[in-house]
Amino acid sequence: MQPKFNNQAKQDKLVLTGKILEIIHGDKFRVLLENNVEVDAHLAGKMRMRRLRILPGDLVEVEFSPYDLKLGRIIGRK
Repeated sequence: MQPKFNNQAKQDKLVLTGKILEIIHGDKFRVLLENNVEVDAHLAGKMRMRRLRILPGDLVEVEFSPYDLKLGRIIGRK
């Protein structure tokens, strides 16, 4: 029997809204989430390919893995 891949990894992602506080280096940012927690986040690949500019004060969507809630990926701008 072949194993079934139901893309469980994508379903386990947590997405929160946050505000960019500062640019740390290149594509790394410090983000203040809606629940007043500061985390570090980096640009997702599609955001990097589109060369979207993220500035301090922008509202963004941050995706987290359930294994590491201190590091996120910026997947979109609001």
